[in-house]
Amino acid sequence: MTKSAQFDFQNDFPHDFTWGVATSSFQIEGAWDADGKGPSIWDTFCLDKANIKDGSDGTIACDHYNRYREDVALMASLGVDAYRFSMAWARVQPDGKGAWNEAGLDFYSRLLDALAEKNIRAHITLYHWDLPQGLQDDGGWLNRDTAYRFADYAREVARRFGDRVEAIATHNEPWCTANLGYGNAQFAPGVRDLKQSIQVSHHLLLSHGLAMTAMREVGSSARLGIVLNQWTADAATDSQADRDMAEFEYARSVQWFMDPIFKGRYPELALRGHGDNAPQVAEGDFAIIQQKIDFLGCNYYFRSWCSAAVPPVPAPARHGVTDMGWEIFPEGLPELLLKLKAEYPDLPPVYITENGMANADTIEGGQVHDPERIAYVRSHLAALKEAMDAGVNVQGYFLWSLLDNFEWNSGYAKRFGIVHVDYATQQRTPKDSALWYREFIAARAPA
Repeated sequence: MTKSAQFDFQNDFPHDFTWGVATSSFQIEGAWDADGKGPSIWDTFCLDKANIKDGSDGTIACDHYNRYREDVALMASLGVDAYRFSMAWARVQPDGKGAWNEAGLDFYSRLLDALAEKNIRAHITLYHWDLPQGLQDDGGWLNRDTAYRFADYAREVARRFGDRVEAIATHNEPWCTANLGYGNAQFAPGVRDLKQSIQVSHHLLLSHGLAMTAMREVGSSARLGIVLNQWTADAATDSQADRDMAEFEYARSVQWFMDPIFKGRYPELALRGHGDNAPQVAEGDFAIIQQKIDFLGCNYYFRSWCSAAVPPVPAPARHGVTDMGWEIFPEGLPELLLKLKAEYPDLPPVYITENGMANADTIEGGQVHDPERIAYVRSHLAALKEAMDAGVNVQGYFLWSLLDNFEWNSGYAKRFGIVHVDYATQQRTPKDSALWYREFIAARAPA
């Protein structure tokens, strides 16, 4: 990108472009057992304090369950068009099967009412990693039957709320569910088994296809899709080993989830690389998975830097790194989007459903100065506009995250929010980045 694109960037996005913020249920809601909610795998995972770096849990989090009106008012003060949030499956169906919990469903109904009062459109994600523990007791995502229970859940949500929301995504980042939950045990349910993780990835895709069909059967008017975390994979050097590593990484991550949806198969390179760990696929599975989607949600944070050397060659990190240690690389966003557009001719409209950074933010005099985050968002928006100008149909951007929150196995040590949360008092303080985002949205082109 040019220097002017990074520092003098103006909001020249289309006037009908959607500007939003995003959160997820377990990270903000708290109220872990309130009003009939059942336990999730993350409630269970947090019981072992060794699993979370600061020994914390999500029992209170941001107390959004009780403070949702305050948080919706915050969104309205920023001028956002839309709010992307996930539903806690165990809040609306405590065991993941059987009876529905009307008190839990009523919470989301009240949230939707509050959003509608402020003219903020709702984008729901059905699954953001918090499987009901009752289903985990039956085998979790390794059990093929869970895909069918997910379709039942999707059908009920679409039946009740499908005419009150703008969009419904089936899954958020199934790569993480499979690879971090079942591959390296970083996330719930804490399994470390490559073969299981690959089979789980297939069941997640199957559940997506089944859910798409179920939601359409009840006549939902919402746009339906899926949210995938995606990245480019760059070889550290020109060595054959690094180039092979990068090609395989892209195949096993981005193409592994895109190809079944758009091509009805898994990428051959990834299948060969997985060898005996390749998933069991029943006849007709790809026909189920390959349902037309109305949108693709793309979560972009960094590129994959591929070095086969020991020790690996570090990424150059010309723009620095985030508090997660992730390389800041906005140039990868247009590269990724243009690659997807070329590889998948039937690519539907794209939303950037997550993009943001963890930063070591502190309150000083009642304010939070986070120029690093402003620079991060500005540079990624400039990169996004490059992709749009080159022909990629991107219709919205959701900044991650509205609030500082429970950052999974990092606990509360990492802050992604544009609003600071004092977890002892639940005081919300908009950071400089929130004020910048408000001004940027307000400067949009007139209709």
